[in-house]
Amino acid sequence: MPSDSRRNAGPENTLQYQLYLKQKKTYEECEKELCDVNNRRKDGRKLTDSRKIYVKTGVVSQAKGSAYIEMKNTKVICSVFDPREIPNKSEFSVNGELYCEFKFATFSCKKRRHFVRDVEEKELSVSLKRALEPAVCRHEFPNFQVDVYVLVLENDGSALAAAITCAGLALADASVPMYDLISASTMGVHGERRLMDPTVEEENVCLTVTPRDSSSQGVVTLAYLSSLKQVTELCQSGLMEVEELQKVAEVLEKQATEVYLVVQQCLAASVKKHFKDRPASANQ
Repeated sequence: MPSDSRRNAGPENTLQYQLYLKQKKTYEECEKELCDVNNRRKDGRKLTDSRKIYVKTGVVSQAKGSAYIEMKNTKVICSVFDPREIPNKSEFSVNGELYCEFKFATFSCKKRRHFVRDVEEKELSVSLKRALEPAVCRHEFPNFQVDVYVLVLENDGSALAAAITCAGLALADASVPMYDLISASTMGVHGERRLMDPTVEEENVCLTVTPRDSSSQGVVTLAYLSSLKQVTELCQSGLMEVEELQKVAEVLEKQATEVYLVVQQCLAASVKKHFKDRPASANQ
């Protein structure tokens, strides 16, 4: 088998160090650790609290636009490249297209990911594309395609919401015409509990449905255009009643609006820095 110079040489089949730690927890133990008697989660947050967000633009010099988002242990980077002609397209396309690729880094999860995209990554790529398309003025670049690459450096839950927010900021940084900035938020539902911005452990508990569970269980991600008050994507996994889903969507819209303000401030600071760094001759 030929060697790949772009990756570190090492054994193909390895065991995770987590296997040598204490025995894996059962579902009942993980369920009890969701929150304590004071409705405090494992990391000290309340059920309605989200993690602090750090965002930055211009992190990839080779890309036309790029962004980085960090939600505690969830870290995502996105790159957007110049429009190019749509490959293998014989007929003229009135609207431009978005090519979105969602990928987990091999070291981003407890279980090592493969280099080739699996089914989950392909599904997340489709959700990312559906969320971004309504926010982009695709009629401004007919017969052209904009490439959006999202890489999850570390996954600790709410990866899709972080990817959508990061990709929207990267598109704006690349000067791609947009109707509005896009932001996203995630909520985990476990019976009567609603966990805002869940971690990966909380997501696993919310997505595990046992025979004794008759209430709502699942994870919901919503992408939102705050200025236009439009939902671009609603991704739901698990079992949930329609009434419960509507209530969760209303809460996620408010949370996405708060994320929108953070993204807006980051983009405004980036534009100010750009004009400040321009040479004096360019400003005349």
